[in-house]
Amino acid sequence: MKAGAIILSGGQSSRMGTNKALLPFNEKTNIERIKDELSSLFDEIILVTNHPEDYSFLNIKMVSDVYPGKGPLAGIHAGLAASDYEENIVVACDMPFVSAELAGTLVQNLKHYDAMVPVIGGRKHPLFAAYQKRIVAEIEKCLQEDRLRMIHLLEKLNVRYPEEVDLQAYCDGSLEEIFFNMNVPEEYEEAKKRLETRN
Repeated sequence: MKAGAIILSGGQSSRMGTNKALLPFNEKTNIERIKDELSSLFDEIILVTNHPEDYSFLNIKMVSDVYPGKGPLAGIHAGLAASDYEENIVVACDMPFVSAELAGTLVQNLKHYDAMVPVIGGRKHPLFAAYQKRIVAEIEKCLQEDRLRMIHLLEKLNVRYPEEVDLQAYCDGSLEEIFFNMNVPEEYEEAKKRLETRN
């Protein structure tokens, strides 16, 4: 697919107590699972990280935040600015069951929208969402003004918010599982159990 996939390596992982991206799942790290899944569909994979030395084994394009310390908004900014494509999927590194199929669907349905942000169980998921590269200038304004919450950006954009009923037709797996994210050790243990039941 002629589109970019941007993986955000995450911040301090303070609640997990260790780097979420490098947690092991069988023979692979979490971030390798995400990279391999997205590589099956997307032409370009970009990892946004301020510690590229930790991820050299991935052999993919890496960029660092232009505005370090300003959270996921800064990561999306860096990734979109570095992308060779107008249409991009953004994925956080704490989502071990991300689906390339669903990511592709979000990108294909971007069309004239600035962003496609799924709403699952009433909750918006801007860190597994599709964005146009052209919004970089708008993100930069937010960063410069310290309006760092994702909602501050989304308020300024033409966003489509697909819900479960819109998305379920486009993916084989459970949406609840695809959007599962790990922030604490208990959630990592749950993710490992889910993976075992799949195999």
